[in-house]
Amino acid sequence: LNKVSRQVPVAHLLEHLVPLVLRLQANDWFTSRISACGLFAAAYGRLPAESKAEIRASFTQLCHDDTPMVRRAAASNLGSFAAAMHAAGDEELLKTELLPLFAALSADEQDSVRLLAVENCVGVGQLLSVSANQAVVLPIVRSVSQDRSWRVRYVVAEHLCELVPSLSPDLTRHEMAPTFVRLLQDPEAEVRTAAAVKLAAFSRMLAPELVVSQILPAVAELCSDGSQHVRASLASDIMGLAPLVGKGATIETLLPLFLQLLKDEFPEVRLNLIGALPAVNALLGVELLATALLPAIEELAEDRQWRVRLAVVDCMPPLAAQLGVAFFEEKLCAMCVRWLQDCVYTIRESAIANVRKLTELFGLEWAAAHLIPKVMATRQSSNYLFRLTALSTVSSLATVVGSDVLYGSLLPAVLGMVSDAVPNVRFNVAKTLQMLVPLLEPGLVASQVKPKLLELSEDHDKDVQYFAQRALACCG
Repeated sequence: LNKVSRQVPVAHLLEHLVPLVLRLQANDWFTSRISACGLFAAAYGRLPAESKAEIRASFTQLCHDDTPMVRRAAASNLGSFAAAMHAAGDEELLKTELLPLFAALSADEQDSVRLLAVENCVGVGQLLSVSANQAVVLPIVRSVSQDRSWRVRYVVAEHLCELVPSLSPDLTRHEMAPTFVRLLQDPEAEVRTAAAVKLAAFSRMLAPELVVSQILPAVAELCSDGSQHVRASLASDIMGLAPLVGKGATIETLLPLFLQLLKDEFPEVRLNLIGALPAVNALLGVELLATALLPAIEELAEDRQWRVRLAVVDCMPPLAAQLGVAFFEEKLCAMCVRWLQDCVYTIRESAIANVRKLTELFGLEWAAAHLIPKVMATRQSSNYLFRLTALSTVSSLATVVGSDVLYGSLLPAVLGMVSDAVPNVRFNVAKTLQMLVPLLEPGLVASQVKPKLLELSEDHDKDVQYFAQRALACCG
């Protein structure tokens, strides 16, 4: 109906829409009055002054309705109605008629109505000047941020970052920063969780010295919070503070907090922090990474929770790029190979992609000398799943290594597994050879690959025969 009202002529609005809204607003059933709340904004700007006055009077009555659900619907649509009045050039009427309704709804006895006042603060604040926001919006923000209902305070924590741009820097420093700290220290865990998620976003609006003096002490308390959900939210966002406060404050204050969260007993806390590690690595530098964070990373690489191990695997390439090839080879290379023999398939799959990224990062010469031989050694594992991982690694590396490595290391490793005792391994050998055929010289295919595929095509297992025959068809 709102879409239609934007398209039809004004005469139709006066004949149909305005009477409809007024009829719904005056109806005895509260459901009709709720419906009316959503129809005010769409056509307001196109109506004559007399009809606008009727519409505003009708909306005022709905804001003072005896039924909480109607007031809630009015509060929900107040922001869009204010935007419509502002767009129509009725700024003075907005201040004299609508803002008092806004203030009344923000002090409503029902918390379901009051929490919508926070969202309205954002919408209304964007329409008013800084001085008007200081006079109208700021008192409401003060009130709702200390509301007796935790649900209202929760919505404040969610939307506080959107409110700050409407206020002056002085108000942000003297009013909003203490308000945010108060939300970080709220008695309800849900409110602290919502505030922790906005930690970096809010801190970007403050001066670095204010973040250090006011925000970091509250963050330190949250690291030991009794709620695991609060700590998990904090871990997902705390890394964003490092670029804001600089290297000195990061080393002195944030680094101990990082290490504390990395050792948290709740896996999601560790997981969230690991995912954000690359953002702070460049700031800390290689020496500090090696002495402080690396021992914690090595411990997490063996974490009992596979998702934590997966997060460590995924952060390894950017970490390796910052540490450099020599340090990586000494400290982390063996760890990357061990992941190829993890008991969880997803870890092994990510470790295969990791090996490829490291080869591209450090170059073929280094990989051929230090990484690929260790990776190929996994084909001799007693566990057939790890032997399959070796084959998958060959498929991943084949297109990025040169012919020397392909002919000298990868192909012999695959051909050596033709007689494996497990049929699953043998038919994966056939699939890997099929993938390698386009990369090999025809003479090599005829002399080394084809005889092995012919051997597999006569295997007693039908699956092995099938994949060997498919590979033979690619040999020409």
